Amino acid sequence: MATTPIKPPFSEETAKEKVKVAQDAWNTCNPELVAQAYTPDSRWRNRTEFFTGREDIIRFLKRKWDKELWCYAGNRISVRFEYEWRDAANPSQWMRSHGNEHWEFDDNGLMRIRDMSANDYAIHESERRYR
Repeated sequence: MATTPIKPPFSEETAKEKVKVAQDAWNTCNPELVAQAYTPDSRWRNRTEFFTGREDIIRFLKRKWDKELWCYAGNRISVRFEYEWRDAANPSQWMRSHGNEHWEFDDNGLMRIRDMSANDYAIHESERRYR
């Protein structure tokens, strides 16, 4: 894992590196390690929970990982995604989609099952995160 943070502005390459570093940290299931990637006053929302700060992040992750299996197990992988797009029927309207995919692979590494759940919602052009 990187010892110094990968800093913005991000290029495609550094954005991918940043995601990989975050993924590697989360896959340790070590709340103290993961929390170090967030500012001391980081604000979080997880479903109906809202909290602030590293100590709350650590408490949350301990609770989460005590009851959830996250990311991968055996022949299964789960991923989260977010992207933005425009509707071809109304090109002035930007949309954001975010969700999760759960993949199951056969013994040859080919995907046997893809289960995707996503939400789409309208955003203003000024609200875009990805340019």
